[in-house]
Amino acid sequence: MKILVLNAGSSSQKSCLYDVPDDRFPKDPEKPIWEATIDWGIGTDYGVLTVKANGYKQEFKLSADSRSHGLEEMLNTLIENDTKVLESLTEIAIVGHRVVHGGTKYSQATFVTPDVKETIEDLIPLAPNHNPAHLEEIISVENVLGDVPQVAVFDTAFHSQMPKAVAAYPIPYEWLGRGVRRYGFHGISHSYCARRAAEILEEPVESLRIITCHLGHGCSLAAVRDGVSVNTTMGFTPLEGLMMGSRSGSIDPAIPMYLMREEGFDFNGVDRMLNKESGLKGIFGESGDMRSILAAISEGSDRAKLAFEMYVSRLQSSIASMLPQLGRLDVLVFTAGVGENSVDVRSATCAGFEFLGLKLDPRKNAMSPKDADIAAVDSTVRVLVIRTQEDWSIAGECWKLAKEK
Repeated sequence: MKILVLNAGSSSQKSCLYDVPDDRFPKDPEKPIWEATIDWGIGTDYGVLTVKANGYKQEFKLSADSRSHGLEEMLNTLIENDTKVLESLTEIAIVGHRVVHGGTKYSQATFVTPDVKETIEDLIPLAPNHNPAHLEEIISVENVLGDVPQVAVFDTAFHSQMPKAVAAYPIPYEWLGRGVRRYGFHGISHSYCARRAAEILEEPVESLRIITCHLGHGCSLAAVRDGVSVNTTMGFTPLEGLMMGSRSGSIDPAIPMYLMREEGFDFNGVDRMLNKESGLKGIFGESGDMRSILAAISEGSDRAKLAFEMYVSRLQSSIASMLPQLGRLDVLVFTAGVGENSVDVRSATCAGFEFLGLKLDPRKNAMSPKDADIAAVDSTVRVLVIRTQEDWSIAGECWKLAKEK
């Protein structure tokens, strides 16, 4: 079965094609047979299409006026030139989309229907940087591939069963009914990592109390009990929660009001500061990249040291806040760019939980292995580094729905 996975962002498009058996979905993640990205560079009048397949890598320029047709040009590389892996686009059996916001209506992956498209459009005010791109992508697939089945996999779905006491904000109750609530994000990654952790430990996911740490440019945690997300750090928007690459995470909500009242900020100024100019970048100043910060610490930068210490402190505090809901902690998972690759972040974070009996194996941690346990043998908490596989998870949902159809 040829499964096409599409992941549209506000200024980029990532895609891959998997070829999996019709009779079973492989337990372990497989590499896609074709990968492509389109980067619509900010401030440029063109996009760059990069394609990898058959051991080849090709790049093409796309003019700005072809943006709405970028998907067609990208898909043509599946059947043309050195990156050809299909004889015809009709070989694509199903298309899966990562959709950032599904609201409270969808708790699992679902086939795209007119009603699903309407919901994605209705939720644009809650995800203005992503849902419009998802909708445009779905319509583009309809135009290029006709009536091929399409599946929406929602980033919010995994968190849809959070208790109301966790999902609601302590503001007038009427706003909960009007959709102002905590939704959570990175759900595809958190769900995959919880299941993968159970596979690695050879235990049912329902028997484990897990905290998954998705630490990339955007960061969030999920507390997983009985295989279900019972808490997460992102909320109404992806701005809430942990200190991130350029996002502030949770701060005193009176700060934006102060900036607008006393410093002349308008809405756009506050939005830009909290989403683009804060977090690690705001404190360090030069970059929000953890690698740059660690390099600067080794050169004696006080601001880099402060940024790192704030990042870890807030991460530890959020992990600790989830322990009461879990009752115990069996597994701590690190994933995404920082989580998978930063020895220092993992070491500093885990050092705060030695009172739980959590012990890292320094040698294993230094190796940054993927899909492996880096805890010491006598640790009472297993610590896993897992390579998140969102695209593979989406492909799995597509395969399952195709078989149920």
